[in-house]
Amino acid sequence: MSTTNIRVAVDVGGTFTDICIFDDRSGAMRVEKLPSSVDPIDAVLKGVSNAGVDLHDVALFSHGTTVATNALITRRLPRAAMVTTRGFRDIIEIRRGTKEDLWDAYKDVAPPYIKRRDRIEVTERVDYAGEILTQLDEEDARRVAGVLRRKGIETIAVCFINAHANPANERRMRDLLLEELPGARVTCSSEVLPEIFEHERFSTTVANAVLAPLVSGYVNRLGERLKTGGYDGDLLILHSGGGVMTPKTVEKMGVRLAASGIAAGAIASRHIAALAGFPNAIGLDMGGTSTDISLVAGGELRTTKEWFVEYGYPICLPSIEVLTIGAGGGSLAWLDDAGGLRNGPQSAGANPGPAAYGRGGTQPTNTDANLVLGRLGSELIAGGLKLDQEAATNAVQNGVAEPLGLSLTQAANSVLRVANANMADAVRLISIRRGYDPREFVLVVFGGAGPLHGVDLARELSIPTVLVPPHPGVTSALGCLLVDIQHDLSSMFLGRVDEVDPTDVEAEFKNLEHEAYQRLLAEGVAPEDMQLLRHIDMRYVGQWRSMSISTSGPLTDLAPIVEQFHAEHAREHNFSRVGVKVEVYRLTVTAIGKVPKPDLPKHELTQSTPVPVATRQVWFQDSPDSVDTPVFDRSKLTAGTVIKGPAIIEQLDSTTPVPPGAVAEVDAWHNLRISV
Repeated sequence: MSTTNIRVAVDVGGTFTDICIFDDRSGAMRVEKLPSSVDPIDAVLKGVSNAGVDLHDVALFSHGTTVATNALITRRLPRAAMVTTRGFRDIIEIRRGTKEDLWDAYKDVAPPYIKRRDRIEVTERVDYAGEILTQLDEEDARRVAGVLRRKGIETIAVCFINAHANPANERRMRDLLLEELPGARVTCSSEVLPEIFEHERFSTTVANAVLAPLVSGYVNRLGERLKTGGYDGDLLILHSGGGVMTPKTVEKMGVRLAASGIAAGAIASRHIAALAGFPNAIGLDMGGTSTDISLVAGGELRTTKEWFVEYGYPICLPSIEVLTIGAGGGSLAWLDDAGGLRNGPQSAGANPGPAAYGRGGTQPTNTDANLVLGRLGSELIAGGLKLDQEAATNAVQNGVAEPLGLSLTQAANSVLRVANANMADAVRLISIRRGYDPREFVLVVFGGAGPLHGVDLARELSIPTVLVPPHPGVTSALGCLLVDIQHDLSSMFLGRVDEVDPTDVEAEFKNLEHEAYQRLLAEGVAPEDMQLLRHIDMRYVGQWRSMSISTSGPLTDLAPIVEQFHAEHAREHNFSRVGVKVEVYRLTVTAIGKVPKPDLPKHELTQSTPVPVATRQVWFQDSPDSVDTPVFDRSKLTAGTVIKGPAIIEQLDSTTPVPPGAVAEVDAWHNLRISV
């Protein structure tokens, strides 16, 4: 294909690096998939080279990465320090006093990202209203700087109590640290998260401090190597809120990359569903180790303002709400102490991987079960990975069939039923628990393993339609091409609605919008490409949690917003208290800088009769006997093609079973639309 006006999107995972290449002129899309490297940049550039793309011809380069997520999980972090108000050094260790597993008295929460010996106190104090009770002791502050200098620490989180109400002492501490320690990275809690609740604010700031050197170093190195190769545009990095940032912003807000990879898939599933005419969609991204589930209602992705990579250490910046469970192609099937069949969260990983990979794995996995049942063929990635039928059979036979007294196919079917039940429960949590009926949604399945389970999962949840994107295995990479530059700014604004002056709320919104405008301007966004969205977080007086309600300016009356709050509360929690007083909790502005997006080509529907490339025996869910099933090559299917089950549809990056009774149609965007 032509390499003019090329857009490149890269999604770096722990096992594979996925690359999506889109040509603006021809509308053609191609994909590359290769193993991730020790230095992720090597795999990124190798994939681009393998695709035959000249970086001089690239108009946009967008990137989603798990570098930050993996750093937090593995604790491969630079040594950092926290400077805090005297008496508050243990806030991030005390946390909220909760445990992930309430009934396990022996399981401890992971330790903080900064050790206690590197959390240093300084004399200062601000009260809840922002009044300075004790000015920062500058002599004490310089003493702290000297301690950090001797320790050789160069990344520092400054977390003062009540700094959200008045940041003056924090900012002065930052200035003194930069004066005493030239070149140090200093992160202030009042800049990262200017909100009440000290643990959440401290935790988010600490995560930013430990990640900033890693992610900014990675992003800057990648940017330099792309520039050397001929790319002269901005490197755009996907963040957890569903937007992209430039390297300049990453240096200040690296913590926003802590969920970069999983956000891309959610964004892509929304776009694909919208093109196909579905405003309500559940995205299911099933890879080798885990499944990420997201929800789109009315065309909008659900977001959350409190999430974590490790329990106990919240990151309270807006993020696309994605529920992750340990269910993937490599998830292990095992028996518990009572003899019950379980599935995951343990995984065979990439090495040795499922027994079918022939790399020494012996425990049964979902991949092995799919191979035993004939749903997978003898190879993956167009022959790049041969599958060992005998090894998969032995794993399922020895690990499940013999201990439970089942036949081989009954055992394999049971393995997949348990996996599907786990995923169905997770879908119910993100839909029914939030007040949404899954029967009113389309199920968008992607990732290498998602299409294998899509129809069975939809039947369990009574979802009528399954949508399989054209390139399921690299759909997350596609998501990186479909986002805009985005920043989220917030300000505390506590007050009962009947006592709040709307003009004061409007004035605070104007302040946030001015800062948002300046940020976008600094990133080179033209004013005509800017969009500023307002939200008011509200709650009933006495409540702990709040709900975010969208609004638009100029704001002159809060009554319509209160009515909207009651309605949203009733939808999500199944009750509202119209007679109870409501209070404003927080104001938020989302700043969006429009980035040109690829216009995915729409194809003309034609009548055609597909020709199978092979046939094989396949056992579908709950079927006691195998079915002689035609196998189709997806790359040869044209828009308008209809395939009635039973059928198997294979492609480079995934396999889609169409069970008896289901019908698959290739739509105008080359999605497989399966009616179940």
